[in-house]
Amino acid sequence: MTRDPIFVLAVLGLCTVLSEWLVRRTFCRHLGTALLVIVITAIVANLGVIPAGGDPIPLYDGIFGVVAPLSIFLLLLAVNLRDVLRAGPVMLLLFAVGSVGTMVGVVAGMAAVGGDEAFGELYAALGGMFAATYIGGSLNFNLLALHYGVNEQAAFYAGAVAVDSIMTTIWMVLSIVLPRWVGGRRKGSVLATVDAADAADVADVGDGVDDVAAAARPGGEVLDGIEEDSDTLHPLDLALLLALSAGALWLSRAAVTWLAADGGPAIPDVLVLTTLALILAQLPGFSRLRGARTLGMLGVYLFLAVIGAYCDLAALSEVGRLGPILFLFASVLIVVHGAIVFGFARLFRLDPDTAAVASQANIGGGTSALALARSLGRGDLVLPAILVGSLGTALGTYLGFLTVGWLGGVTP
Repeated sequence: MTRDPIFVLAVLGLCTVLSEWLVRRTFCRHLGTALLVIVITAIVANLGVIPAGGDPIPLYDGIFGVVAPLSIFLLLLAVNLRDVLRAGPVMLLLFAVGSVGTMVGVVAGMAAVGGDEAFGELYAALGGMFAATYIGGSLNFNLLALHYGVNEQAAFYAGAVAVDSIMTTIWMVLSIVLPRWVGGRRKGSVLATVDAADAADVADVGDGVDDVAAAARPGGEVLDGIEEDSDTLHPLDLALLLALSAGALWLSRAAVTWLAADGGPAIPDVLVLTTLALILAQLPGFSRLRGARTLGMLGVYLFLAVIGAYCDLAALSEVGRLGPILFLFASVLIVVHGAIVFGFARLFRLDPDTAAVASQANIGGGTSALALARSLGRGDLVLPAILVGSLGTALGTYLGFLTVGWLGGVTP
């Protein structure tokens, strides 16, 4: 085994290539690149090809500390909040109810499994991660994991990713049948749909509904609604993205240090970075920077590959012990979330299809909500699904940290 960082980086890149190829060309598409790259790199590391978690190298720290936050910053530049209001008042209301339901579900799930005893000192961080991903998506999940160092507990993190993936799939299936069981006011409610003229005005959101739908197919990898970027890149584009993301990361860390030195509040630097990204995303031109999504996705996959490298065999044995507990926690979370969303819709006689799509935007992100809208035969809900998915990406990190504080047990 060599510890040469150039060789290790080459292997991490090859693991990413293999994972993406398997997702595009084989039945592994059902697993997704994010989970597959962890598994493949774990196998490679445990075969001794590259250093595993018990013998890390500085390259791993660099990817955790620099590459991952830079990549997430670039992906957040795609979130345009100006269009969110076009989703319609009922969709936005149900999405907000679902977000609250997720936070309540996290607390209930932790109570059901005895979170502090089951997961140790990082139980609150885990709860915040699940709140973040079931309001926003994987970007938010990883930001909290980075901040609290959960990514360094490889088995813990890998188990959480696997359970998240399984529960998202289960909820997708249930969301197809639940509207029929719940009943209530159905298609035709003016408040529950987007006006046709409004839909035409925002038809180019996220590079268009058709582009997002294409990216959702097996041939196009999606990370919670962030679709592939196939633009031709110029060195100027890459230099601009590097300067912008590195400058934002430096500024966020400098701001946190300055506030702490001046006796101010202890604000997580990832919140500052998220806020900077969202502010820039609302300015003309930033959300359309060429290559931002391509570089962002590559960086996230390298981050996930290092997670896999940290999974040595001794640590992987812990997944078997934690798996059932994680699954029970996530199951309680989902049940509470669903009861609150569909109960609210039933109580106020709101369209159950809209409730299902809003809930799926919470749990699975904008792309899976789009797919659900199509499965329900509700073309009018496709665009709102994308829009509230973007809203979740914007809010997930903030509400994830709020959930951590609600649970207690760790500090920012």
